[in-house]
Amino acid sequence: MALNRGPRSTGDDRELRLWRVGRALSVTFVAAVVVSGGVFYGLVSLLDFRKIGATATLDAKTLFDLLKLSFGVVAGAGALVALVVAYRRQRVDEAGSHREATRLHTERFSQAVDKLGSDSPAVRLGGVHALAGLADDAPTQDLRQTCIDVLCAYLRLPFTPDPGTDPIHLDGHHQYLAFRTVRHTILRLIGDHYRRPQGTHRSWQGCDLDLTGVTIDGYMNFSGAVFPSGGGVDFGGATFNSAVFFDRARFSGGTVNFGDATFSTAVVSFDHAQFSSGRVSFRGATFSGSTVSFGGTVPFHGAETILDCAIFSGSVVDFDEAIFSDGRVSFLGAVFAAGAVSYGDATFSGGTVSFDRATFSGSTVSFDRATFSGSTVRFIRATGPAPWGLLYAVGTPVPETITLPPGWLV
Repeated sequence: MALNRGPRSTGDDRELRLWRVGRALSVTFVAAVVVSGGVFYGLVSLLDFRKIGATATLDAKTLFDLLKLSFGVVAGAGALVALVVAYRRQRVDEAGSHREATRLHTERFSQAVDKLGSDSPAVRLGGVHALAGLADDAPTQDLRQTCIDVLCAYLRLPFTPDPGTDPIHLDGHHQYLAFRTVRHTILRLIGDHYRRPQGTHRSWQGCDLDLTGVTIDGYMNFSGAVFPSGGGVDFGGATFNSAVFFDRARFSGGTVNFGDATFSTAVVSFDHAQFSSGRVSFRGATFSGSTVSFGGTVPFHGAETILDCAIFSGSVVDFDEAIFSDGRVSFLGAVFAAGAVSYGDATFSGGTVSFDRATFSGSTVSFDRATFSGSTVRFIRATGPAPWGLLYAVGTPVPETITLPPGWLV
């Protein structure tokens, strides 16, 4: 992959720019002379020297002072011309430096991408680090985003699964482990760079991260990362066989998408994260033997957590001690085949938790010691036995709507 380069300057273009600069300087100089003459004439008029011939004689000293003042104005105009020239030269130098930096970035980018296509895992690993370094030193945000996009695209490429440790497949097994190291290095570098404070060197915060369909079989740590408005993280359709941490991350108007993702024996943690008008979507996700934790999250202020049509089979979703303030949590059409959803000690101040059309079969939903103040918990058209054993006896029909009174402790 190569970056598009802008058209090169021709000789005619350079001559045209020089002619424009010369014309600007000539106009500036003529203007300076005109201003100088005007100043001299104004001073003569101010001192009423037009009547000198009839009343007195203009002495040499006064005339000399006026000439000095006029030439001082001309000198000031000359300094202005010099300032304009210096400013133009600085702009030209800056533009030249930017073009040179972009050219060098393009050359290094092409070399790094070529390394990613190598048959040698070691060479590919070098290409990964080269691209990460290019993203750190990129002269523009667009070039940084391009480097990140290439790393994400590499993770999205199909890869040959592990053939096993049978002696006849030993070479293939070793190659699989070597290339897996390359993939895990990319996952680690992404996490490291997104944890760095925005605006500091080597920070990728504010850049989009597209990991749709990626298999996450290595450790990823986004703890403390900031995902502002305009910066999205997309794990749509991804498969999680490992741990991903968003602990104490901040989502301000951003979107994190786990739609149609598969969580198999994985841990995804949002403990003590902060959501402000953001959105986290697990729409259509499948949880099988996994744990997804939002424990201690503060606050879900005006934010949305979407788990519509998600399937829970032997997994645990934990919202313990989370704080919901005018936010919305939706389990519309979700299927709870096994496992548990817990809101223990959670605080609800406004907002809605919806289990509309959800199906419960062997799962539990617990609001143990949760506090509600003006919030609504809905089970409209839900089917299966009641999942909240502390509030209703197991086996009773699921009521259509539960609106808990302010301050009521379950």
